[in-house]
Amino acid sequence: MPVLLRTAGLLVLSNIFMTFAWYAHLKNLGDRKWYVAALASWGIALFEYLLQVPANRIGYTAYSLGQLKILQEAITLTVFVPFAILYMRQPLRLDFLWAGLCIVGAVYFIFRAHPGQGLP
Repeated sequence: MPVLLRTAGLLVLSNIFMTFAWYAHLKNLGDRKWYVAALASWGIALFEYLLQVPANRIGYTAYSLGQLKILQEAITLTVFVPFAILYMRQPLRLDFLWAGLCIVGAVYFIFRAHPGQGLP
């Protein structure tokens, strides 16, 4: 399996855990003390890190640090929008589209080939 697919696949899974760790407590633990939410979030975040660390190690064999970061941000937005709409019941807004287009631009600029430097 190509490095990009392994990296992106692990980052998608990692971002699912990350998004729940960061935001699900707002819906599920809003009536609890903040430290209960923090402990629950840390427990979820452990699984994020168990996926994110190998994803970045695999990705770094073929991509630059900047490319990995922009890839992660694009995946984060791709995971966050359905989470916000379906799980958190937030209204779909045109701002999601504009933000997505900005991320697509970032992906283009970070992955375009530079003279003497191509994609692995």
